[in-house]
Amino acid sequence: MVRILSDSTCDLSPELIKKYDIGIIPLHVYLGNDEYLDGVNIQTEKIYQWSNSTGSTPKTSAPTPEEVETVFKKHLDNGDDLVVFTISSLMSASNNVCRLAVESLNASDRIVVIDSANLSTGISLLVLEAAEMAHEGKDIKTIESEILKLRPKVRSSFIIDTLVFLHRGGRCSGLAAMFGSVLKLHPRIVVEDGSMHSDRKYRGNLEKVILKYTEELFPLLQLAKPKRVFITHSECPEPIVSKVKGLLESLNHFKEVLVTKAGCVVSSHCGPGTLGVLYIE
Repeated sequence: MVRILSDSTCDLSPELIKKYDIGIIPLHVYLGNDEYLDGVNIQTEKIYQWSNSTGSTPKTSAPTPEEVETVFKKHLDNGDDLVVFTISSLMSASNNVCRLAVESLNASDRIVVIDSANLSTGISLLVLEAAEMAHEGKDIKTIESEILKLRPKVRSSFIIDTLVFLHRGGRCSGLAAMFGSVLKLHPRIVVEDGSMHSDRKYRGNLEKVILKYTEELFPLLQLAKPKRVFITHSECPEPIVSKVKGLLESLNHFKEVLVTKAGCVVSSHCGPGTLGVLYIE
């Protein structure tokens, strides 16, 4: 049997994890000296409460080699072969840790580790495709080959509400954060070639900006793989999320419009109010 695993940055909902039987390897989140496991014993609400009360940003780190080896060994002992997804190797050591665990277990014939070159549900788009292939009985090498063909077609972008968290994490200057706040600027962050960058800025209130961002994606979305599209957000107001979902459903193009909340690792860097639309070209 082939099992599909992913590190916790894939931001799959509990319902989708259960439906597709996905194994999750949690990353670590640090609030000062306190250590937590992403999605296991900490949620995004606590991160934002702590960050706002302290003026600090949570730190995050990859799973340890020992943790990953324990997970892998459990599945190998159960007779499973594994396809393992990680956040982009340019964003975290998670991918390298997983590869080292495969070498340590001498299990390269039974475990494939895939660098998603993405984050959040940009990973999940590939994870669910792999899970469907596993259900069809395809082996790990076939799944790997098909996923690597899809990987460059994943499109991930997000609107950031506040620059404060990027500033606290050292990804934005204090001056830029201040002017961004005063001018109500909201950058669009896109993932390309495994890295994030801002390709444009919107100005105005959050709802207006997010709806404009979504509508501007329409020509590309109408050419997207019709199986599914993700709306992933970090404590974005529910009325805005619902309006985005309605817009995507109005296209009558996607079989599924899936809504998920960003996990603690992604939320630690993007801040509350962030929302993205993610799909396969």
